Order: sequence, then C-alpha cells, then structure tokens
Amino acid sequence: MGIAVGGADLLSEKASMMRESLQKSQTITDNVVTILGSFDHRLSALETAMRPTQIRTHSIRKAHENIDKTLKAAEGILAHFDQYRQAEAKILKGPHEDLENYLDAIEKLRSNIQFFGSKKGFKSSDGIIFHASNLLAKAISKLEDEFKQLLSSYSKPVEPERLFDCLPNSMRPSSGSPSQEGDPTGKNPSSNHHSESHNNNNADAVVYTPPALIPPRILPLLHELAQQMIEAGHRQQLLKIYRDSRSNVLEESLQKLGVEKLNKDDVQKLQWEILEAKIGNWIHFMRIAVKLLFAGERKVCDQIFEGFDSLSEQCFAEVTTNSVTMLLSFGEAIAKSKRSPEKLFVLLDMYEIMQELHSEIETLFKGKACTEIREAAMSLTKRLAQTAQETFGDFEEAVEKDATKTAVTDGTVHPLTSYVINYVKFLFDYRSTLKQLFQEFEGGDDSSQLASVTMRIMQALQTNLDGKSKQYRDPALTHLFLMNNIHYIVRSVRRSEAKDLLGDDWVQRHRRIVQQHANQYKRNAWAKILQCLSIQGLTSSGGGSGTAGGDGAAGSSSGASRALVKDRFKTFNVMFEELHQKQSQWTVPDTELRESLRLAVAEVLLPAYRSFVKRFGPLVESGKTPQKYIKYTAEDLDRMLGEFFEGKNMNETKR
Repeated sequence: MGIAVGGADLLSEKASMMRESLQKSQTITDNVVTILGSFDHRLSALETAMRPTQIRTHSIRKAHENIDKTLKAAEGILAHFDQYRQAEAKILKGPHEDLENYLDAIEKLRSNIQFFGSKKGFKSSDGIIFHASNLLAKAISKLEDEFKQLLSSYSKPVEPERLFDCLPNSMRPSSGSPSQEGDPTGKNPSSNHHSESHNNNNADAVVYTPPALIPPRILPLLHELAQQMIEAGHRQQLLKIYRDSRSNVLEESLQKLGVEKLNKDDVQKLQWEILEAKIGNWIHFMRIAVKLLFAGERKVCDQIFEGFDSLSEQCFAEVTTNSVTMLLSFGEAIAKSKRSPEKLFVLLDMYEIMQELHSEIETLFKGKACTEIREAAMSLTKRLAQTAQETFGDFEEAVEKDATKTAVTDGTVHPLTSYVINYVKFLFDYRSTLKQLFQEFEGGDDSSQLASVTMRIMQALQTNLDGKSKQYRDPALTHLFLMNNIHYIVRSVRRSEAKDLLGDDWVQRHRRIVQQHANQYKRNAWAKILQCLSIQGLTSSGGGSGTAGGDGAAGSSSGASRALVKDRFKTFNVMFEELHQKQSQWTVPDTELRESLRLAVAEVLLPAYRSFVKRFGPLVESGKTPQKYIKYTAEDLDRMLGEFFEGKNMNETKR
C-alpha cells in the first residue's frame, strides 16, 4: 500500500516537471517569434531605407551605358565625317590619275549618304546628305567625262588592211581591193563572187577573227565607269555618249572600206560594168561588216555593259543603225532598179550573201531594240528573191522575143545562142539558191522546176533561131545555121550539169534534129549539081559525028551526045566553083561536125563524079581541049571540099 502511494507521487512529480518544460518551451517559442517578427520589421525598414540608393545606382549604371553608346555613335559619325573628307579629296582630284581610288571614293560617298540618311535624330544629317549628294553628282559628272574621253580616245576607224587581215586566207585580196572588176562583156556575170560564196560555206575551212575595236585592257575600266553611271541613274547619258562615240567610227570604217551611199537613181545612171563591180564589192562589204565589224562591236557592247543586257542591246542597235542602213540601201536600190537579164546572177549573188549572213544577223542583232534592223535585212532578202524570180521570167520571154538584127552571114553559131547557153550554165551553178527561190515562190520539187524552166528557155531559144533562120535566102544556109546552133546547144548540154536534168531523151531527140538539118543542107546545096552527074537526058535518038556512037565509043557512052556531055561538065564546073566560093565563106565552127559534113558530101559527090568521068570522060577526051571540060580530078574536088565551111572571106577564096 505504501509502495503504491510512493509510485503515484513519483508520476505526479514527473508530470509536473513535464508541464513546466512545456511551458518553458512555449515561452521560448513565443520569444523567438517575437524576435523574428522584430527582424522582419527591421528588414522591411532597411529595404525601404535602401531603395533610393538602389535607384540612384541603377541610374548611374544606365548613364554609363548611354555615355558608352553615345561615344561609340560619335566615333562612327566622326569616322564617316573622316570618310567624307577623304572621298571629297579624291573626287575633287578627278578620276584620270587613279580611277580605282576614285571609284572607291564614290562607293564611300554613297555609304556616307546611306549612313546619315539613317540618322534621323542627328541635326546635321540633312546638311551632310545635301553636300554629299552634290559631291556625288559632281563625281558622276566627272565619270561621264572620263568615260567619254576614254571611249573617244580609243575609238578609231578600222583601216581596210586590218580588216582584210581578219579574213580567211582564201578571201584576202591580193591587190588591196576586196573584189575583181566586173567582166567587161557583161556575159559572165559574177561567177567569181558566186564561187567564193560556195567556198565560204565550208565552215571548217573558213575562220573569221573579229578585230579588237577597243583594246582589251581598256574594256574593264569602261565597264566599271558604265556601272557607276548606271547605278547613279545616268543610263540615257551613257547611251548618248556611247552612240555618239561609236556610231561615226563604224560609218567611217565602212567608208574607208569603200562603201558608198547610193540610191535607186544613182544606180540607174551607172554603166553595167561599173555597177557589176560595185555589186561584187558590196557582197564583200556585207560579209566584212557583219562577220568582222558588227561582230567586234557586239563584243565591245557586251563587255562594257555586262550585266545590263537591255542597255547593251539598245546601245548596239543605235550604234549600228546608220551603218546597216548605208549597206542595205544599196541592196534595196539594186532590187528596185530596172530589171535586165544580166542582173539575174548578181541578184542571186546578193540573195546568197543575205542568206549566208541571216543566222549571224539574227544572233548579233538580237533583242527588241534591234527588231527594225532584223526586219530590214529580212525585207531586203525577200525583195532580192522576188526581183530575181521576176528577172528569171523576163529572161525566158526576152529569149523568145529577141529581135536583134545581128547578121550571121556565114551561118555560124548566133551570139544569142552562146549567150543563152552560158546563161543556162550559170543557172546550174546556182542550183541550191534557185531551189530556195522555187520553194519560196512556187513550192514543189526544185529539180523538176529547174528542168521545166531550162526546157522552156531552150524551146524559146529554138523558136527564136527558127525565126532568124528565115532571114537567109539560101535554104542550104538556113539549114546549116540551124544545124550549127542546135549542135552547139546539144554539145553544151552534154558537157554540163544540164544533161542530168534534161535527160538523155532530150539530148538524143535534139541530136536527131541536128542530123535532119545536115541532111536538109545536103539536099538543098547539092541536089542540083548531082543532077549534072546523072545519065538522065544524055542519050540521043539521032546519029552523026556529034554522038558518042559516031566516034566509035558507043560501048562506054551508051549513045550519049558529046555536046550534052560537054555541057554537063561545063555546068558542073561552074556550079561547083560557085559552091566552093560561097561555102568556103560559110562556117561550121565545131571541128568534128565540120569534118563529118564534108565527109557526108564527099561520100555522095566523089563516087558520082568518078562514075560520070569514067563513063562519059572518053567522049570529051577524044575531042579538042578536053581540059576545058574535065577541069578537076576527084582528088581536086576532095581537096577543095576540105576548104568548105572555113569561114574564109571573099579575098581569101579568090587567091
């Protein structure tokens, strides 16, 4: 019992101690909270007290930053001021001595204008921009002067010899003239120019080297100057300077070469030989102008205005317009002048050169600015083609209606025949050109059209020759004339490309016509004299001393009358001598045909004469002066036949 009470007291004591401990902890906690609360109040008071100091410190820091920025901006402005002064000094000095630094100064000046243009808050910006812009305008003006001076000093007319050196070797003139004189006869038109044109179509063998119209080292400088002027908005001034400097130079180069300004009236006044030579020269001038001069000018334009294609094309168009017009106007004058047969070939030559240069003209004169030049060249090409085609038609009509009274007294080949045949031969030299003409105006197969045209010309010639043959009073000479001319035609066709086109049938048919006229000649020239050598009419029904039978020679003479036989011999001699005298003056120009005709006559005449002399000669030889009647042996006649058709004059036949 006592132990139990003691234990309760102990627990009570511990509980009391714990209560006291808890009360102390609470008191301490309350004290700490009070202290912490006091700290919070103090800290708030401290923060409130320090806020003005913080604000001042932030303001000071910002002020330092602003000062740094201002100092840097000032340094930039001062640097640009310094740049401006340096650029001004270089610009005032001018570009002539040091173009590279001058262009650099312009770039710096532009940079300054851009810089101060962005500084709207800077009070002096407007003034600086105004002065810099004025200085830039002066700088560009000096650049214009420099561009003009530099371009002008290196723009000189090109001497003809320098251009000739740029031509292929086969085309370089040997005597300082780009072409040969025209053929004085007018019958051999422009064959040299045509053959040259065909040779020039071999691109592998022909190399044209355009001359450097401006030294290559100068072109980059001109390009830089042009670029600065374009950036400054001075395109029109640049165009004018380039045109004024280069246009006259090109024209003078052509004039030195020999190009003339001729219109239709000027052309009409020129003699054909002179005009033909000028046309030949013009063909060379066109080739030189396009392949050398204009090609060289195109290179200059492209390099100076690199990166500005439209301006390059416009400059090229304006620089070359006058020169192109000067060249094309001559072609137009020829195409519009009065048509004549001899002009056909030069028209074809001119058409050929325009066709040859077509692709190069299209390439060089590209772009909208050059449209009129391209159209002018194409217009000339078409006009030349049309005039050539019309002249072709005129020629066919002229051949048929040719009314020249040229006397061909010896029956030889008429000048018209040789002219027409030469004309046709030349036509075949232009087969490819004529093909283009036929396709352009008529369409269809060019070979058949050329064959058809050639046949019509041949037929027109034969029709005309038939009319001319009627001028002869002697039918034998009529047929000799036709034989000579048609034989000349056939022989010429057989030796030319016309044979392939006209065909063997045409050749054989006309050879038969030649033979027919040869036969008609023999019939008309020799029929009467051969009748003298016939026995018809020599026999007599009566006898007497006047008959061959009375002389005891009836076996050989078959009762022929001596008087009639003598008369026959006498008549034969007179007729043969007349034929010899007359036909020795006639001409068969072809050796083979001449010998063939003599042989044909001899084959008929000599056997008949030998037979007649053998049969009736004894009647005459038994009488007085037989040599008076039998004047010639068969060998004499054969020798005299060898003198026929030699075209001897009257005096020669009397010797």
